[in-house]
Amino acid sequence: MATYVISDIHGEYDLFMELLEKINLRDEDNLYILGDVLDRGPHPIKTIQKLMEMPNAFCVAGNHEQMALECLGFLMQEITEESITGLDEKVLLNFSSWQENGGDTTIKEFRQLDMEEKQDVIDFIRDFELYEKLSVNGHEYLLVHSGLGNFRPDKDIEEYSLLEITWERADYDIQYFPDKYVVTGHTPTQEITGNPRPGYIYRHNNHIAIDCGAFIPGGRLAAICLDTGEEFYSSDTKG
Repeated sequence: MATYVISDIHGEYDLFMELLEKINLRDEDNLYILGDVLDRGPHPIKTIQKLMEMPNAFCVAGNHEQMALECLGFLMQEITEESITGLDEKVLLNFSSWQENGGDTTIKEFRQLDMEEKQDVIDFIRDFELYEKLSVNGHEYLLVHSGLGNFRPDKDIEEYSLLEITWERADYDIQYFPDKYVVTGHTPTQEITGNPRPGYIYRHNNHIAIDCGAFIPGGRLAAICLDTGEEFYSSDTKG
C-alpha cells in the first residue's frame, strides 16, 4: 500500500487522469487531495464526480470549495427574476468573489447536472475534511490546504480557523514542527521566493509544497508518494 498526495487540480481533469496513470494508483493505495479541485480549469465537476467514484481518495477542503459551498445552494433553485431579486447582499458578494476567483467553470458544469446529481456533488464537497494527520514509514505528516495562519507551536490544529487553514498561505521560512512534515497546496511553487525549482514540488523547513500551478500556463499537476518521496508530474499546462 502506498500513500500519494495531490493538490489544486482546479478542473484540469485530463491532467488529473494523466497523473493517476503515472502513479499507477492501485485499489490498495490511498490518495489524498489537498483541496481546490474546483474552478478555473474546464472540468471541475467532472473531476469531482471522478473522485466520488474512488473509495481510496480522501479530500481536504480548499478555499475554492468553501466559496462554492456558499453559492451552490442557490444554483439548486430555479433561476428566475424573482429569485435573483431576492438575493441578499452577502450572497451577491459571495457570488462575485467566487466568479472573480474562477468559479464560472464550476457554475457551467454544475448547471448541466440534474437535481439529484447536484445534491450528490454538494453533499460530497461538504464531507471534505479540514486536515489529515498521517504516519507513513515512521514519519508524521499534517496535510492541510493552505497553511497554518497565525501559527504558534502550542496551537492545536483544531484551534485553527477555516480562514487560517484554507486561505492564509504557509510561511516557508518557518519550520512549524521539528518532528512533522506539513504538506500544503494553495501557493503555486512558482510564487515561492527563493524556490530553486519554480513549478515543481518545494521542500524546505519540513514543508512540502505541492501546488505546481496546474492552472498557470506552463505549470503542471504534481503528486508525491509519502512512502518513498518520489515525485510525479503531469504534462505542462498549455498556455
